[in-house]
Amino acid sequence: MSNEPILGGVSQLQGEALKEALELLESSLAKLEATDGLAYKAANVTSVTGQTVAGSLYTYELELQSGSETKPATVTIWHRIWLKENGTNIKIHSGGVVQLDRTW
Repeated sequence: MSNEPILGGVSQLQGEALKEALELLESSLAKLEATDGLAYKAANVTSVTGQTVAGSLYTYELELQSGSETKPATVTIWHRIWLKENGTNIKIHSGGVVQLDRTW
């Protein structure tokens, strides 16, 4: 059986793909701080998956820090690198509720 990713399939990220996904998470959180003043930091990332769907959809299971508060969260980033505008969407879910939904 092949270890190659299946188009449209979800896979647990490892190695260089994991590193790139974590860099995207950090840069997206930095963009939120710069544009919206929301200072979130990723802590204790426990899972990162990737899926190729008209771009790349990354799902992060983590603890999200905002000031002195830390809470479990799921962050999804849909990244379509070829779009000059509105190519990245980030959603932050916590407690089963969408806390934030931004596109740039």
